[in-house]
Amino acid sequence: MWTNRERVLVLCSRGADVRTRHLMNDIKVLMPHAKGDSKLDKQKSLVVINEIAEMKNCTKVLYFESRKHKDVYLWMSNVDGGPSVKFLVHNMHTMMEMKMSGNCLKASRPVLSFDSRFDDEPHLTLIKHALIQTFATPNHHPRSQPFFDHVFSFSVTPDLKIWFRNFQIVDETLQLQEIGPRFVLETIRIFAGSFEGAVLYDNPDYESPNAKRRALKLAGKGKYIEKQLIKKASESKTQQVKEVLAEKLEDPVGEVMKSFISGRSCSTLAWA
Repeated sequence: MWTNRERVLVLCSRGADVRTRHLMNDIKVLMPHAKGDSKLDKQKSLVVINEIAEMKNCTKVLYFESRKHKDVYLWMSNVDGGPSVKFLVHNMHTMMEMKMSGNCLKASRPVLSFDSRFDDEPHLTLIKHALIQTFATPNHHPRSQPFFDHVFSFSVTPDLKIWFRNFQIVDETLQLQEIGPRFVLETIRIFAGSFEGAVLYDNPDYESPNAKRRALKLAGKGKYIEKQLIKKASESKTQQVKEVLAEKLEDPVGEVMKSFISGRSCSTLAWA
């Protein structure tokens, strides 16, 4: 009997690049309980997504927000009162791009595997439960197959980023072959409500992509200034050498030698 009626709304913002759209489509294919929607206008408030989810009878949301055609953020939210988590997405690789040897049947249910480090930090434990409620296919879902043939792996890196990978269960020996997609999530904030509310967790080590680009730009500017100073110093040194070579300095030794040679030539002529 189908009792767990969780549905996930998966959508992206207008202006999302090709890789983001393909990743979103891969996730919708792997999640039978997912529903899509048209792109969201960036000028609209994110709270509008709650109304869209209610109209679609969805209780969870995965929203890919693109900025400057290069930065991708993922919102994972529980529409019924929160919480919601905002991630920065790194190292996205789609199934078409990776071309791995693994494969799984469409609409089959996944086994969710979590790193033991999810239980070490309170905010990671909260994220773990949010991932379970979002990515786990409900039992007896009408669009799902009644068996497991792949694994969603969620690993925690040393810098507390979350690495998502998808593996095929090959046979009864539980050998795994990667299918794809693959991406890394960096936690930014956790909010008490759905796309709003008090901040439950704020990552102190998070640095925005704009700040990183600004630092790289300033570092490049410093290198350019250093190069220009070295170039000016070299040109100044070359000019000084040229000026020294151009000056006619007094040479007393040379004068003595000239007078000696001229006197010797005169005496030679007198003898002749």
